[in-house]
Amino acid sequence: MAGRLIGIGECMVELSQAQGGLMRKSFAGDVFNSLWYARAALPESWSVGFMSAVGTDPISDEMVAFIEAAGISCEPVQRLPDRRPGLYMIHLDGAERSFSYWRDTSAARQLAADPAYLDRVLGGADVVYLSGITLAILPDDGLAHLHDALAKARERGCFVAFDPNIRPALWRSSGHLKATIARTASVASLVFPSFDDEQAAFGDATPQASLERYLGYGAQQVVVKNGAGDVLCLLGGETRRHTTPPVTSPVDTTGAGDSFNGAFLASYLQHHDGGQAVRAGQSCAAQVICHHGALLAL
Repeated sequence: MAGRLIGIGECMVELSQAQGGLMRKSFAGDVFNSLWYARAALPESWSVGFMSAVGTDPISDEMVAFIEAAGISCEPVQRLPDRRPGLYMIHLDGAERSFSYWRDTSAARQLAADPAYLDRVLGGADVVYLSGITLAILPDDGLAHLHDALAKARERGCFVAFDPNIRPALWRSSGHLKATIARTASVASLVFPSFDDEQAAFGDATPQASLERYLGYGAQQVVVKNGAGDVLCLLGGETRRHTTPPVTSPVDTTGAGDSFNGAFLASYLQHHDGGQAVRAGQSCAAQVICHHGALLAL
């Protein structure tokens, strides 16, 4: 089986803690992180590409080389001479993380400025993957262009996977967040909500409530992640709960959901077995949270 997976999002310069009070530089971003793990788990018959925008500066060159070294094509990446990549820093409290961001003038904010570019890239995709962070960083015109392109892709049979990955600080209002998430879910083949995010943003009482709300938006299939709790899935018309095996010594939960999504997608696209895909996602995430940073070579 062969196919083309395109992820739409932002890759940033990542600074994480190192020994002696130093910082370690890498590159990461939620959609790119998922592509990293999907690429590692997919056969070579699948191509994986990253749809984004970066600058023409040395750090952008280094980022593109890093992405391509992972086997992910940067052919869809736009190079904007007047922009630079964003940057974020990871702060750890035990294994739990928080972030500081510098991304107001990030090149990726312009990734959906050209409708013709969107149609060209997505027109060659069998699977498209994006997140709520992708949506949140776009200006209104870019957001409208992206929604139009996603609707066209879905109409021609493209599989659209969407992680709401809700970060309220990125949105101008709660109403804008909710309306945009709902609209994107309406064209999604599969949605990956995280219950803690959904509870905080939408007031959901249970993972079941999150699942039902996304079905109400029009999503075809839903996988509700819940940290160390059960994964609740509606796949192929069947609802099931999957216990999450405990991880005894987590170090850094950065990238846990991203890695789950990437490994899940790689398995599900090949085997169409929901239980197998959940186990693949859980296994990958369990490895990732036992190391620092979002990306782990598997």
